[in-house]
Amino acid sequence: MGKVIAIANQKGGVGKTTTAVNVAASMAATRRKVLLIDLDPQGNATMGSGVDKFEVESTCYELLIEEKPVEEVIVKETTGKYHLIAANSDVTAAEIKLMEVFARELRLRNALQPVRDYYDYIFIDCPPSLSQLTVNAMAAADSVLVPMQCEYYALEGLTALMDTIRKLASVVNPDLTIEGVLRTMYDPRNRLANDVSEQLKRHFGAQVYRTVIPRNVRLAEAPSFGAPAMYYEKSSTGAKAYLALAGEILRRRNQTNAAVSNS
Repeated sequence: MGKVIAIANQKGGVGKTTTAVNVAASMAATRRKVLLIDLDPQGNATMGSGVDKFEVESTCYELLIEEKPVEEVIVKETTGKYHLIAANSDVTAAEIKLMEVFARELRLRNALQPVRDYYDYIFIDCPPSLSQLTVNAMAAADSVLVPMQCEYYALEGLTALMDTIRKLASVVNPDLTIEGVLRTMYDPRNRLANDVSEQLKRHFGAQVYRTVIPRNVRLAEAPSFGAPAMYYEKSSTGAKAYLALAGEILRRRNQTNAAVSNS
């Protein structure tokens, strides 16, 4: 069965969508079957995948509210070589309509069941808020990947986010775990960034990825060309960092599987 990873942080501007698009593309480049779900009404992950959010036929709205079969809402042609469930402003309406339906927090989990065996990895790009859409992502996911900048307020917010994830897990998904904490937009010349990075490693230990995503112009430019960084500028430090992250996620999963087999 494929692994479902929600990429979440209630603080905006931390590189969440950049991470979703680029880790999906990097994982697809390792010949894994990958599905990226854009749950953010802004549709940035959709546009960053080379799909026009204004022209797409079906989005998460049709999946969650109209209960259209998941196979019928998947876009198979993206610049990142992964499959996509798109989002646009219609998904804002899904947020409201979810309040009216039975077992609303389980809509996404149930919708994904028919394809979980097909994909090796399913990544969910969550909106930057603790909304019904985010709750659906947490209920559907096996784990949560948390991108964050190494700055003071981000560190403060991370503690609150971890607490929220634990409380949410106890209600909608007791098996939910923290996949890892990812340091993004990192500048090693910045003393505060280094201090916060050290604090992160002290507080969260092995949950912090060894891979660090640097502040990189090519990463920032790639979305405007509708492509992940590795297809926009393969040699950029940002593209290489996300390939390294994909490798680290795969190694962690192999180690976990080996530990389970030996126990």
